Amino acid sequence: MDDFASEARALAVVLEEDPDAAAILSHQLHVLGMQSRYHRRAATMLDEVVSSQPQLVVMGLGVADPDGIAMLRLLAEREYRGWVLLLGGVEPKISRIAERVGQTLGLQMLGSLDKPMRLGELRERLAGLRLGSQPPGVPRNRPFFTGEELERALARRELTVHYQPQFALASGRLSGVEALVRWAHPEIGLIGPANFLPLLSTGQSRRLTAFVLEQALADAQRWRCQGLSLSVSVNVTADDLMSPDLLALTQHRGPGEPPLLVFEITETAAMDDELLGSEIAARLHLNGLEISVDDFGVGFSSLSRLQMLPISELKVDRSFVRHLHVDPQDAAIVEAVALLGRRLGLRVVAEGLEEAESLSALERFGCTHVQGFGLSRPVAAEAIPMLARAQASVRERIAASGEPVGMTP
Repeated sequence: MDDFASEARALAVVLEEDPDAAAILSHQLHVLGMQSRYHRRAATMLDEVVSSQPQLVVMGLGVADPDGIAMLRLLAEREYRGWVLLLGGVEPKISRIAERVGQTLGLQMLGSLDKPMRLGELRERLAGLRLGSQPPGVPRNRPFFTGEELERALARRELTVHYQPQFALASGRLSGVEALVRWAHPEIGLIGPANFLPLLSTGQSRRLTAFVLEQALADAQRWRCQGLSLSVSVNVTADDLMSPDLLALTQHRGPGEPPLLVFEITETAAMDDELLGSEIAARLHLNGLEISVDDFGVGFSSLSRLQMLPISELKVDRSFVRHLHVDPQDAAIVEAVALLGRRLGLRVVAEGLEEAESLSALERFGCTHVQGFGLSRPVAAEAIPMLARAQASVRERIAASGEPVGMTP
């Protein structure tokens, strides 16, 4: 029996105008241990969401009056806290826009499934969600945290660091990690960063950066004692990058001393003082640290930032990587970014990999590294050495996909 069948048959509410598609989906949900209720009209579905509080809402984007994106806003207005799975049948760009809208509204989005729905894909999308319980990190009736709660969390060191593994495409082996902060809330459990990072004050954000950096360096030293040398990436804000304190946090390292430390700054982050930011970045570079542009391709001033800052790495945004095996436009964008990176002598990291069949294309395009749930989810520090020893080579996965290995000229 599936994991989510043990939750006393969790309820899914389906909004779909095509009765045949709804019947197929209802049968698939039943096979996966869920009960489902089908609606063709938005009004009756919304009434059911309010009265029954289903664990899952499945809705087609092609519904009319209101349309699928307007439905997401109506779900958010009714403070729906379950999971939302979209059904395709529309242009892939529309599905991705709808997913981003839902995430911005605070909905727990599971992405979209193309029609006809396949049982294996549905099973994979729902696996491990514990649909009979509240979605993780979204406490009912408490969508926000106060500044006082965040201050106490910092003081009590309730924040912890997990690591997203990063793999080199040339060797297929674990090459580095990205440090990701989590809040181990004493009542709610592990909370993802999206639920609290936007609420931090400038002072709290700088203290958090210092904590993550200190923890990441300590963990990297423990890995090194076990014979494992990895690069460590830490996310910093534009405000962090303009602070002279950032350099002081790493001064106990000598230039070139392991681990290789990479500061990731999101492309969407603005710098109030580009010259000061460039100065700090240059000093970091002179002291053996590197700068990475995160979420490349979705922000602003991309090329001017490459020109001004001593960049060592580009991270291709996950919105382009996730669907490149089925979307020619996404594939073209990833290939263009990889070509730009190669011409500039930069590492190019594809983030957000979900499908192993995309690996061969990423290597052909010229990406040098890859990370994403398709290879490994973020793990605790103590799991990294085990992952390095046990992880099957990425190149084996490329070979298994049946695609030729090698880069485009």
